[in-house]
Amino acid sequence: MTAYAFRPMSASDLPTIKRWLETQHVREWWHDPAEQFALVSGDLDHPDMAQFIVSTDGREFAYLQCYVLGTWNAGFGRQPEGTRGLDQFIGEADMLGCGHGSGFVRAFADQLLAAGTPRIATDPAPG
Repeated sequence: MTAYAFRPMSASDLPTIKRWLETQHVREWWHDPAEQFALVSGDLDHPDMAQFIVSTDGREFAYLQCYVLGTWNAGFGRQPEGTRGLDQFIGEADMLGCGHGSGFVRAFADQLLAAGTPRIATDPAPG
């Protein structure tokens, strides 16, 4: 089983996030890199948003954001108090197709649930 580490993102990570958002495979899902960069960087100090850089074997390769769903609930309907939403992407293209996406989401979700989070919402693309 692959081990994943989740390091809180800081302003020093913004150049990496910008580069990742500009890659074709991230743009496919996150669309306009400039708009998304403004949103991600603007939420860096938001109290209801936690952002992480994901790594495995010491290599940073992905971004994950975990937020209080009630603050940004965009169509999930009524949820229990304390529900968290997750969004993520793999920034490094050579890490795609290796099972890391589902692996690190599962690892992060397991940590949240073990800590008492009542529910986690995310909106993966079926493909």
